[in-house]
Amino acid sequence: MSDRRHIETFLEMMSAERGASANTLESYRRDLDDYADWVEGSGTDTLSADAASIRGYLGMLADQGMAASTAARRLSALRQFYRFVYAEGLRPDNPATAVDSPRRARPIPKILSVDEVERLLDTARLRQGPDGVRLQALLEVLYAAGLRVSELVGLPFPWNQGDPRFLLVLGKGNKERLVPMGDHALKALEAYIPHRKHFLAQGGDPRRLFPSRGKAGHLTRRRFGQLLDELAMEAGIDRARVSPHVLRHAFASHLLARGADLRAVQQMLGHADISTTQIYTHVLEERMQALVTAHHPLAR
Repeated sequence: MSDRRHIETFLEMMSAERGASANTLESYRRDLDDYADWVEGSGTDTLSADAASIRGYLGMLADQGMAASTAARRLSALRQFYRFVYAEGLRPDNPATAVDSPRRARPIPKILSVDEVERLLDTARLRQGPDGVRLQALLEVLYAAGLRVSELVGLPFPWNQGDPRFLLVLGKGNKERLVPMGDHALKALEAYIPHRKHFLAQGGDPRRLFPSRGKAGHLTRRRFGQLLDELAMEAGIDRARVSPHVLRHAFASHLLARGADLRAVQQMLGHADISTTQIYTHVLEERMQALVTAHHPLAR
């Protein structure tokens, strides 16, 4: 039986015993044929290849720029093929079991630049009346404290426990945390408070900082998202790039870029695990590179 015949036998098994579709079988065929071409070009064959050969193949795919998710799919096909070959007694082991899946890089968070955030804030400050003052307060607090949108719209009234510069935030798992605010956010909140009675008169919950009529008793996440969309368009920023979560990312990234400690940012964001906050390490890497370039005696 030729080397490629083992692939055909595997595909026949996938069709007969597992009911694989024609598209699935064709995908397996392409992946396994590509792998067979590579190992044969390396002086071996699929039945003789070892774990090092598979790693070499995956390394070649990475060098060609293949996405980790696609390479992981290729490895899955190889694992199933070698499981079949092993079960049929055609080789004494399954070399693919000793190969780790390609690591998928965590996506870098989408953020806005400092200038873009300032454009949003400046545009919000042009709004008049209770709705405009409330929007300014919402935006200032969101960017100043990096809150989740659900945390923002659900803030209690009063918003602090003694010190008005701190927000009392109810986060995931009903865990409370205190988050500091800067002067701009505090002034925006103080300017909003006289207008709060306007929203209370419409039937909002008096226990909420941002009351509004409706079942929740406070401004909804959806409505705030709509307001943010409108604001982005007025500011000349693609609204697809603007969301409450993008502003939360901007809060964390801008802090880290200016020297904030990762642990402190973790606490302010309300992340239970530091690994969640580490999606922002690209900012730290850029900052450390800039420090080395600017200050190391042999960097230039």
